[in-house]
Amino acid sequence: MTEFTKLSRLGWDNFFENDFTKFSSIGFVPGRISRVNKNAYLVQCQKGEFNAEVSGKFHFNADAQSDFPAIGDWVAMREIPDENKAIIEHVLLRKNYFSRKVAGVKTDEQIIASNIDYLFIITSLNLDLNIRRIERYITLAIERDVKPVIILSKSDQCENVDAKISEVRSALSGVHVHAVSALFNTGIEEISEYFEVGKTVAVVGSSGVGKSTLINKLLGEDSLVVKEIGAYKDKGKHTTTHRELLSLPGGGMIIDTPGMREIQLWEGSEGINETFSDVEQYLGKCKFGDCRHESEPGCAIRKAIDEGELDNNRFRSYMKLQRELTWMENRKDKKAAHEQKKKWKKISAQVRRNQKDKSY
Repeated sequence: MTEFTKLSRLGWDNFFENDFTKFSSIGFVPGRISRVNKNAYLVQCQKGEFNAEVSGKFHFNADAQSDFPAIGDWVAMREIPDENKAIIEHVLLRKNYFSRKVAGVKTDEQIIASNIDYLFIITSLNLDLNIRRIERYITLAIERDVKPVIILSKSDQCENVDAKISEVRSALSGVHVHAVSALFNTGIEEISEYFEVGKTVAVVGSSGVGKSTLINKLLGEDSLVVKEIGAYKDKGKHTTTHRELLSLPGGGMIIDTPGMREIQLWEGSEGINETFSDVEQYLGKCKFGDCRHESEPGCAIRKAIDEGELDNNRFRSYMKLQRELTWMENRKDKKAAHEQKKKWKKISAQVRRNQKDKSY
């Protein structure tokens, strides 16, 4: 790498440098998004921290929310040193990212974190353990080439930790599972091994499951406000209201994210295939090609369930995610057609303005 070697502690490598080459000749500098709060950004760069916003041109060219900078992104920007500010002109290519459909009725993709080495899926052993929800996180992670790791928090509040670990590992084979207690420092050293200089871990989960407590333990200080999970599952108050990338004392970085009540698929065909490989091994083996896997004779799925080779709840979860993915693809097709029409209107308006300016 060249003069940006100092940024390697933030994850800068040849992948980003190769993409940045075309911007270096026009005076732009690279930086990594370390905080996002609506339209305001905090960027880490060679000279330290800069407050930043996207340029007008960036706004004009952006077609979707996912085009805007996300936490963990590397960007090309113009520095305004005297004001400790910067203008973001481009988002560099992403190695990977974790995303979901935005909460609510809008059809749009929300990028939770980008350029991450591991995704810590945190679920509490007291109130929050939900295998079906974890399956969604894993599906979305695998879809975007992110490595999921399941963290079972608050192990001090669970009397049968080993049984719970076995349950999760049995239901979600192939994914690393760790039980931790930030209160008693149990399991912290084990998960600390994921953090190396230049490596980034993003933390996701519901509100109150122990994300901030765990991050505070890893940071060695109480820098994040902590709140407990609510009496009713997933109804705890949001501890974190924005996304933030934090550097750990021993090296590596961690991304804190707000608790998520909704975790809807945006894309996931490949993620579903890998997450539910145990289900898919029976597909195509039914007697009839149009088998609905309900009561048809010769159904390989029903046979596997009846013989205890396949869990019925897991199969139902698989079918639910497939239906959700099909529905989302239909919504996206309609949105794409609308956005294309909107884009051409924008271009036509710009052409008319240019022609009007030339006429004077």
